[in-house]
Formats: sequence, C-alpha cells, structure tokens
Amino acid sequence: MSTLDVSNVKICELSNSEYVIPFKVIYTQGGKPKFWDLVEIHQSVSVILYNKKRDCLVCVKQFRPGVYLNSIPKAERSNEIDTNKYPSSLGMTIEFCSGIVDKNESLRKIAVDEVKEETGYVVDEVSLREVQSFRSAIGISGDITTMFYTEITDEQKLCPGGGIEEELIEVVELSMDEAKEILQHSSPVVPVEFLYGLRWFFTNIRKLEVL
Repeated sequence: MSTLDVSNVKICELSNSEYVIPFKVIYTQGGKPKFWDLVEIHQSVSVILYNKKRDCLVCVKQFRPGVYLNSIPKAERSNEIDTNKYPSSLGMTIEFCSGIVDKNESLRKIAVDEVKEETGYVVDEVSLREVQSFRSAIGISGDITTMFYTEITDEQKLCPGGGIEEELIEVVELSMDEAKEILQHSSPVVPVEFLYGLRWFFTNIRKLEVL
C-alpha cells in the first residue's frame, strides 16, 4: 500500500478555513442587479523542472481530494466514501512542483523553497525563467498562478523531498515519451496548468512534434 493511499474518507461541513474564504459580490450590470458567489484563496507558483542530462521532467504526484470526489457519482458522495469501490488512484494527480503564496517573500523565493521541499532539488532564484502568469479558477476565484522554468542536474538533489509537515508527495520523473503521451491523450488526473506547461516546454525548450 502506497503512503499516498487514503482511507476513512468522509464528507463534512466546512466551518472556517485558513485557505479558502467564501463570500458573495453584488453588482449592477446592464442596469440589472446581479450577484456572484466566490472564494478567496492564495495565489500560487509552479515550476517546470527539466533534467537536461537525463532528458526528463521532474514532477510530483499527490492525492487531491477535489479531483477524487469529482470522480465519484454525486449520489455516492454522501457521508463515508467506499474506498474499495473508489480507490485513491482516482485522485492522484501528476503536477509540476507548486505551492501557495502564503509568505511575505518574493515569488522566486517561494518557488525555490517549494522545489526543495517537494522534490529535494536545490535551485537558485536567478536560474528561474518566468514563463507566464495566468488566472486560475476564473468562475470562483480568479487567483493568479505564476509559472517558472529551470534546468537541474542530479548533483542538485540534496534532500529527499516529499513535502513538509503533513504533506505526502511522491517525486515522479517523466520521460519525453511519457510527457508527450499525456499531451496527446485525455487524462482526468492532470490539471490544465500542467498541460499548458508541457505545451510551453515542447514549444520553447525541447522542441519536439507532439501532435
């Protein structure tokens, strides 16, 4: 059994959270009153890590409860979830190293810290190439994600990675063939920013025909 696997999954009400804050905005548009339900969340950073010598992308795999629950029919999401019928693999995502902006530090510093914590690689802020900033979850938050790119070597792997505190993260290396396979075929376990990052990588760095 993998340390990423989950059990005893239950759904309960959310009283308050330090990560998401729901609220309502009221406005007038076209002379008519309107409203929209939103959530306030942290901005985030994401880093594309490329080991050029071994020609692979260093990514992370982790359990995402939202992905897991939305893989289960709504009628069967009440109270306790049957993890034998709906295994943890439904919520295991492949992503680039990423993290929320919850400290009063530069985006580059936060990105460097996340790379070390999640993957064990130590990179310099100056090595980070900014790819782009874009809006995520535009229907409920419109938060900003800033993506970076950097190249790494095996010698920069100075600690195990896997996250901090209660995080459970598995470091995954994707070959070019595996990365292209993800782009070419629909997958329910990769986020849209991961697909965007792959497309950017194959267009600007490892210029391969993927379609």
